[in-house]
Amino acid sequence: MNLPRPVLLATGFAVVGVIALALQDVVVPLGAQFWGLLHNQIDLSVYQAGARAVANGVSLYDVKMIGDLDYTYSPFSALLFSPLAWMSFDVARMLWSAGIVVALYLVIMLSFRSLGRPVTWPLRVIAASLVAVAMLFEPVRTTIWYGQINVFLMLVIVADLARPDGGRLKGFWTGVAAGIKLTPLIFAGYFLVQRNWRALAGVVGGFATTMLIGFAALPGDSWSYWTGKLFESDRVGSAQLRGNQSLRGMLANHLDTDNPPTLLWLALVLAGLAVGFAVATYAHRKGQELLAVSIVGMTACVVSPMSWGHHWVWFIPILVIGIHLVLDTRQPRSPRVWAGVGAAALVLLAFSWPTHVPALIPDGYYTGLYVKTRITWLNWFTVSPYLWAYLGVLVATVVGLRMVGSRGYSSPTPADPIIPPGVAAAVIAEGGLPTGDAGGTGSEGTRRPDTGGEESGPRDSRGTSGHTPRTSEDTPGMADDLVGTDGEPVTETPDQGPAAPV
Repeated sequence: MNLPRPVLLATGFAVVGVIALALQDVVVPLGAQFWGLLHNQIDLSVYQAGARAVANGVSLYDVKMIGDLDYTYSPFSALLFSPLAWMSFDVARMLWSAGIVVALYLVIMLSFRSLGRPVTWPLRVIAASLVAVAMLFEPVRTTIWYGQINVFLMLVIVADLARPDGGRLKGFWTGVAAGIKLTPLIFAGYFLVQRNWRALAGVVGGFATTMLIGFAALPGDSWSYWTGKLFESDRVGSAQLRGNQSLRGMLANHLDTDNPPTLLWLALVLAGLAVGFAVATYAHRKGQELLAVSIVGMTACVVSPMSWGHHWVWFIPILVIGIHLVLDTRQPRSPRVWAGVGAAALVLLAFSWPTHVPALIPDGYYTGLYVKTRITWLNWFTVSPYLWAYLGVLVATVVGLRMVGSRGYSSPTPADPIIPPGVAAAVIAEGGLPTGDAGGTGSEGTRRPDTGGEESGPRDSRGTSGHTPRTSEDTPGMADDLVGTDGEPVTETPDQGPAAPV
């Protein structure tokens, strides 16, 4: 699936990327003490303190790391952070911040690859430009500002799961990610609902491996964490803080309490899991693996007791899907326009909208739509904008997949014929699309050119022969082509398997 006007497109995206980088200094001055993009990294300092505690034989969970901050991750994570113990904090944050930028680029490239786009220099330029745009998203900016791990975990999960089923180790590395920070464990529930036993076994196996390593290396800390500290929610933070963009945070803020009704919250959690898994499974069955994975990742943020804004980095693959749809010239104008509208809405909702409160903090800057509290009548929306964005993604997924799968939306045109799965390009180039079985295994019902190079039979106004043109309902899989590639133009090579890291 080649890009339309690649040079012009790459140039345009490059300009957008430069503007996005310049806007960083507009949102919050880069040189602002503490509040500048690279002037905090408090969570990274906790990771480093945890690594040094392990190196010095100090308990991870019986002492404070930095100030009054606790270490809230698993013992296995502290083992992974061990290299941080041997470098200065300035070196650590430079390497960490650069790593987040590289990880963002890899996530975007892997997302494009999973959507069937070949790696070309214009696509690399587009990906680099989208990295700059993504850094304007509050979840991504806050991840960099805090020195958080979320983008790294998303990279592991996308590389592991945004590929067709059948991989021998599919799910394993997602389980490892869950062994670092528990939220990816939701994918075990997702695969259980799907009855995808191989992927479920991969997640469970990866997670169990991290626990075994943790108990082998740090038995005391492991016992303390898995039997007690894991369940102490007060070690994470107050549910009523505006940054808590979860269902529990929404209830806490609207009801003005740190302890919203447990039964009400659990009922909403079960409803959220049911709806999230259902829509993700629907996308999976339509062949949209990246979309399904992203929905599950966002669902984890929805149902978690605490989901800070920086947990919502899953907006980035959704943005890539929107851009991909806009650039998919095989689709009619209407779905492309709606994809562009959706991508723009996502940018506006997730943007690092700055809030300067000099009366409270003279040189302080807060970012995110959820801190915009002055318009009280709009608080029903601004309290939890990421939950509304999540709801929008669910609705767009169902409506979009049904719309593209309706009659006429995916039917090929003579100018851009589509190869159904299993049909050789050479056969189609010589004889046209088959009218019989999509697999193309038989000769009955296929079109044959005559010796003069012209098809026999009368032609209609579109240049086809006298038979009825094929529609999405005639060819299995063609109706499912919302964001993937069930088939490719004759001049292109169909996707042959899982994408490799770029």
